[in-house]
Amino acid sequence: MRKAEAQGINAAQMVTAVAVGGLLALGVELLMLLAGSAAVSNGVLREEAAPQLTAAACVLGCLAGGLAACSQWRSRRLLAGLATGGVCYLLIVAVGLLMGDGFTFGLQALIELAGCLCGGAIAGLLSGGKGKKKHGAVRKK
Repeated sequence: MRKAEAQGINAAQMVTAVAVGGLLALGVELLMLLAGSAAVSNGVLREEAAPQLTAAACVLGCLAGGLAACSQWRSRRLLAGLATGGVCYLLIVAVGLLMGDGFTFGLQALIELAGCLCGGAIAGLLSGGKGKKKHGAVRKK
């Protein structure tokens, strides 16, 4: 196998891992938001806690999706986690555009973006494997 073919396979692995991770992140996030809305309607949570619930759902959803993406794409885990968070945020914006009147970039959108990127970055950092340790004789001076 030539180098160009190997790079093409690696790129396809990367895109697949990030897409699957982004969809998983969106699914986990929607399930958490569904549970939160049930808690609000039953009186367990107050309605004013919706922004914090949304931010927590973004972080935990992207953490789950980022861990899935990092397990498939092992070479650059932090980049895989951040890309998964970005894909999840773009999916949230797309769903919002389809369901609502339009997109307004306000404080809540910024909180969601930060939550998605932080969740993905945490997944990339947590999934870091054991690196190769260099022994004293092998290191360059």
